[in-house]
Amino acid sequence: MSWVFATPAYGLAAADDLSGIGAAISSANSAAALPTSAILAAGADEVSAAIATMFGSHAQAYQFVSAQAAAFHQQFVALMSAGANQYAAAEALNAAPLQALAAAASTDPFVALAGRPLIGNGADATTPGGNGGDGGWLFGNGGNGAAGAAGQSGGNGGSAALFGNGGNGGAGGAGVTPGGSGLAGGSGGNGGNGGNGGWIWGTGGTGAAGGLGGNATIPFGAQAVGQIGGTGGNGGFGGRGGSLFGDGGTGGTGGGGGQGTSSIGPNPGFGQEGTGGFGGNGGGGGQAGWLYGNGGAGGNSGDGGGYINQAAYGGANGGSSGTGGTGGNAGFFGHGGAGGHGGTGANGLSGSNSGGDGGGGGWGGQGGTGGLIWGDGGVGGNAGSGGNGGNMGDAFILNTSGNGGAGGWGGAGGESGVFGNGGAGGNGGTGGIAGHGNVAQPSPHVAYGWAGQGGNAGLGADAKVFGNGGNGGQAGNAGVSQDPDKGQAGGLGGFGGNGGLLFGNGGNGGDGGLNGAFGGDGGGGGSATFIGNGGNGGNTHGPGDPGPAGDGGVLGKAGTPGLTL
Repeated sequence: MSWVFATPAYGLAAADDLSGIGAAISSANSAAALPTSAILAAGADEVSAAIATMFGSHAQAYQFVSAQAAAFHQQFVALMSAGANQYAAAEALNAAPLQALAAAASTDPFVALAGRPLIGNGADATTPGGNGGDGGWLFGNGGNGAAGAAGQSGGNGGSAALFGNGGNGGAGGAGVTPGGSGLAGGSGGNGGNGGNGGWIWGTGGTGAAGGLGGNATIPFGAQAVGQIGGTGGNGGFGGRGGSLFGDGGTGGTGGGGGQGTSSIGPNPGFGQEGTGGFGGNGGGGGQAGWLYGNGGAGGNSGDGGGYINQAAYGGANGGSSGTGGTGGNAGFFGHGGAGGHGGTGANGLSGSNSGGDGGGGGWGGQGGTGGLIWGDGGVGGNAGSGGNGGNMGDAFILNTSGNGGAGGWGGAGGESGVFGNGGAGGNGGTGGIAGHGNVAQPSPHVAYGWAGQGGNAGLGADAKVFGNGGNGGQAGNAGVSQDPDKGQAGGLGGFGGNGGLLFGNGGNGGDGGLNGAFGGDGGGGGSATFIGNGGNGGNTHGPGDPGPAGDGGVLGKAGTPGLTL
């Protein structure tokens, strides 16, 4: 049995061609009809007349046959056209159920049933603050979250399923600076969180940065009140690593605070000063996979907001910084993530009356815990410095200068696993310098500002069984003041962590801070237990006490005590 293939388009094209041929032949026949059917005799004799009659009879017979042929041709063309149309109708009828099957095959049933494909990456978000799509059930990375609009939080990154990395979060939108005068700035949006890695393997997505705080607007007129800048948004948290294998994502950075204002104008009066916005906190690092992976680092905190520079009656206070994010923890094998660093406090504004206070420095984040069986603890984050106080003006005797901001405290180190070293503590922040006085200020300078206190250092973490204790952080130095009675103490040095139960040295203590009224105490050295040496004590610059030495193990010697420098 042979197969016959018919193409409707070709059949219709052939019918059109035949129709054109028939029209051309009919036109030629019509043109030849008159000259051939009405022939005149060549002469008056009978022979000429008979010849003319014969040719005329043949022409008329030809015209009759041609008319029948034209009718047959038209019927043939109609029959071919109808056949082609019937083939086309039959094909359309047969194709309808097949198209439905093709449409069903092209639609991923996993997307229809569960909202994500079997294999493929999740879609990146496109609308402000939208979340990224999740990755495929088997393979695929999560999509990235979209940045937020003004003051809006960013979208979270999509998560993977079995194998794949989490998507990154979207950045928080900047805070709104309002229209008009004498209005506070809007808060920045929080950064989006990173998506989680796959259940078997994958890295967690990175948390996004928080949005900057909006600036305040300047007030005018008598008794006008300065306004506060907007608070910076918090950084997004890093995504969790794969449930079995994978590193945690890094936390996002906190947004900086917006600028504050003080009153100005031809007669500003005794209006209150404004304050710079607070910096946002850093996002925490993501947790690592249970079997193997490192914890994500914590995000740094945002700096405190300053002020809009202007000739002000009362100096604006500088904004304080936020806290650094905590490092992510490891599972069974892996290192803990480092803690985020604290941001810097803003300087106070110098005014024609009183100077503004400096903002406090941000605290460092704590280091993450090392793997339960093996892994070092994460290093604690360093603290930020405090801002300087603003200078007082010379217009009035009773003016006051601004106080220096306190330095932040360093983050503690993370604990280790059974095998691993304890994390070192972060350093303390430096205190801010007090604002200067004026020449008209009487003794004993009661209106001079206080210096900022130095920040305490973070503690070194203990090791568990095999490993060294973490070193204590270095303390922050105190700021200085024109008034010798308004100094502050330097920070305390961090204590070193103890060595492991069976083997390991104790960590060294950190040095105490200096400047100000007196130096801070040095941190004590960590002790060893069975095999290992004790850590050295931290030094002091007096009159604080130096740090004591750590005890040595059963098989080991004690550390060296700290010195007074």
